[in-house]
Amino acid sequence: MAEGAVQADRLRLLIERIERLEEEKKAMADDIRDVYAEAKAVGYDPKVMRQVVRLRKMDTQDRREQDDLLETYKAALGIE
Repeated sequence: MAEGAVQADRLRLLIERIERLEEEKKAMADDIRDVYAEAKAVGYDPKVMRQVVRLRKMDTQDRREQDDLLETYKAALGIE
């Protein structure tokens, strides 16, 4: 019986921890959205900024491969 109570306590603690982290994640997402809004207000393009952030996360080789593939697709479709 005591083991079940311990397991329930452990589960409750894990769930509460997840809930706190979800709240932090939402707060961070709100902060990021605010930064993009600020950037837009001073004339930057948030869509392009998001692309730059995504590219900066990639390693150089993956980025080059993606660029090459994009150029191949554009050439096949006659897009300059």
